[in-house]
Amino acid sequence: MTLSSGREFLSIPGPTTVPDDVLNAMHRASVDIYAGSLIELTASLFRDLPRVFRTEGDCYVYAANGHGAWEAALTNVLSRGDKILVCESGRFAVGWGETAGVVGVAAEVLPCDWRRAVDPAALEARLREDTAGEIKAVMVVQIDTASGVHNDIAAIRRAMDGAGHNALLMVDVIASLGCVPFEMDAWGVDVAVAGSQKGLMMVPGLSFNAAGPKAKRANETAGLRTRYWDWQFRDGDEHYQKYCGTAPEHMMFGLRKSLDLLFEEGLESAQTRHRLLAEATRRAVDVWSRARGLDFNISEPAERADSVTTIVMADGHNPQPLRDYCQQTCGVVLGTGLGALTGRAFRIAHMGHVNAPMILGTLSVVEMGLAATGIPHEKGGVQAAIDYLAGAAPA
Repeated sequence: MTLSSGREFLSIPGPTTVPDDVLNAMHRASVDIYAGSLIELTASLFRDLPRVFRTEGDCYVYAANGHGAWEAALTNVLSRGDKILVCESGRFAVGWGETAGVVGVAAEVLPCDWRRAVDPAALEARLREDTAGEIKAVMVVQIDTASGVHNDIAAIRRAMDGAGHNALLMVDVIASLGCVPFEMDAWGVDVAVAGSQKGLMMVPGLSFNAAGPKAKRANETAGLRTRYWDWQFRDGDEHYQKYCGTAPEHMMFGLRKSLDLLFEEGLESAQTRHRLLAEATRRAVDVWSRARGLDFNISEPAERADSVTTIVMADGHNPQPLRDYCQQTCGVVLGTGLGALTGRAFRIAHMGHVNAPMILGTLSVVEMGLAATGIPHEKGGVQAAIDYLAGAAPA
C-alpha cells in the first residue's frame, strides 16, 4: 500500500525545492552570450549578490557546485606549502581542508565534537601558539549540514582578533546564505563561499566566492591561481571573462528570478521564516526524543541550525527503514546521515523554498513513520510544532 501519489516532498538539505517561477525562468531559448540582454543580466547579478552576502566586496560566479567554490577560494589566496587551520564541527569544513591538501596546502584540523559548535576559546589558544604566523587562513562553516550545527562566526572573528593573528577568515555559507543572518563585512569575514541549491532556491550548478579587501590583496601574490578560478581574470572588462568562457546563461536566468523572490520577501523576513520553521521542527523532535529512541545530534539548543535538523538514533535503531517508509509509502524524502553519522542519523531540512504546510506535512509523516517502524518515541510532536507556530504567527 502506498500514499505517495502526489507531489513529492524533498526534505533533504540540498538540493532543495526549486520554485516554479525559477524553473519557468530557465525554460526559454538561448541568447547571444556577447550582446545586450545577457550583459545586462550579468550586471544585475553582480550588483545584487553582494546584497545577499552583506558585503562591499567583489563576488564571483562559477559554473560549479560548492566543492568548486571551495577550490576557487583556496587557489585565489594561497600558495603551495601554505598552512591553514580547519575548524571541525561536522563533515564539511574537514572536506574543505581535504580539498586544500590536494592542491598542495597543509591543513591542520582543530578538532571538535560533532555535537558542538566550534569553541572560539580553543581557536584563540591555537592561534596564540602560532607565533611565527605560519597559519595563513582559518576555515569554518557557518552551518554544517551533516552535524546540524550553527557556528558563531562573529565570535570566531573576535577570537582571531583576540589572538592578534593575521590569518584570513574563510567561511562556507553554502547551507546558511539566505536562511540565517550573515554579515560578511560587519563580522570581518575575508572570503565567503556559497552554492545555488540551498537557501538561494536554485538548481545545483552555480557557486560563488565573495572576497573582501584583505583577500584581494592576498590574491595578488597567490601561487595557486589557475585561469578558470582566477579572480584577476574574472575582473577583466570583457563579458566572457566574468565566467571564463561561455556564460551558464539558463542558470543565470534562474538565479535572477530566485534573487528577485528573495528580495521580494525580504532577507530579514526569509530569515524569520527559517527560524520559525526550524523551531517548530525542534519542538517536534523534543517531544519525540522523550522516549529515548532518538535525539538531537547537537546537544546545545543555541547551537542548532535554522536550516537543517540532524537527528541521531538510539543504539540498535537504524534510520534507514524510517527513511524508506517515509519516501516509499508517503512521498517524503528525508536526508541521510553523513560521515561519522552514516547509518546512525537522519536529517530534516527546513531551508529555501519551504513553508508551514511543507514542514508540518513532513513532521506528520515522520511521526507516522516512527510509529509504523516501531521506533520508540513520545506522541504529540506534530501537535507541539502546530502549537508553537500558532503562537509565533497569530491571526
